[in-house]
Amino acid sequence: MSESHIPVMLDEVLTHLAADDQSLDESVFIDGTFGNGGYTKALLASGARVVAIDRDPTAVLNGQKLVDESCGALTLIEGCFGELDCHARSAGFDKVDGVVLDIGVSSMQLDQAERGFSFRFDGPLDMRMEKKGLSAFDVVNTYKKSELQRIIASLGEEKKAGYIAHEIIKAREEGPIETTLALANIAEFAIGRRHDDKIHPATRTFQALRIYVNRELEELAKALMAAERILREGGRLVVVSFHSLEDRIVKRFLKERSKTASGGSRYLPEVDVMSPTFREITKKTLVAKTHEAEKNPRARSAKLRSAIRLGGSSHPLDMKALGVPLFPFSSGGIS
Repeated sequence: MSESHIPVMLDEVLTHLAADDQSLDESVFIDGTFGNGGYTKALLASGARVVAIDRDPTAVLNGQKLVDESCGALTLIEGCFGELDCHARSAGFDKVDGVVLDIGVSSMQLDQAERGFSFRFDGPLDMRMEKKGLSAFDVVNTYKKSELQRIIASLGEEKKAGYIAHEIIKAREEGPIETTLALANIAEFAIGRRHDDKIHPATRTFQALRIYVNRELEELAKALMAAERILREGGRLVVVSFHSLEDRIVKRFLKERSKTASGGSRYLPEVDVMSPTFREITKKTLVAKTHEAEKNPRARSAKLRSAIRLGGSSHPLDMKALGVPLFPFSSGGIS
């Protein structure tokens, strides 16, 4: 396994998945983001059974060897982790002991130039995890300036999104923007680059487009609620995120679910009270140890949150309450 494919905060993930009353052995876990299989391999080595999910058909294809070697302990499913409870039940599990989510793009996807996730390599402007549907090319070459600006500002947290959107529209007048390097050069031209910049000027733009194309924040919110539905009482939820938008959603979800909530109006004589569904284990986010961050660059921005499933009943939660930006654009935005 190459350095770029080292599973982030593996020791911490395994520790937080281990319930107080049992070891990982004979437990059933959902790895909602299979990727290169790092977490799944470790769980299998601990004697657990795993339902692994990935929306990328390449990841599922590459994982078939591990399925064969697992002697029935691994079920690998192509699909979105926003439906992880349905996938687990289709595999024969009504409840599971733990769910782990490693949010965002995988190192394997970043390393494949033809997938168009990174400007480290020149490739087609794609970014689709499922290899179907709306692509980054479609967004960059057909969306209005105001739509591009909002996407880049909201999902990339890019303060100069307006400049970048302007230059994209201007460049489109000469012809389609087809490659990752072409877009990276446009972003760099739009906002400039100083010698002491820690990240490339196009980084936030690429992040925004990738999140938008794959509806990543919406899927994360759905996955958290799906985990609530499928976890047994006492089961563990562990989430590793890599930027503030993801971590904010996880933080808000756990905060909301760890308090007693009223199901009705305080003006009515009878009010249904919904019991907490989670108790946070990590009151503050955990970060990677110094030695891991030095060895694995991806771990430098990693944040881990975990919680224990309590006995409260699951119930719907509005996306806006979790801070998920919604884009009701007729040209293909999230509805």
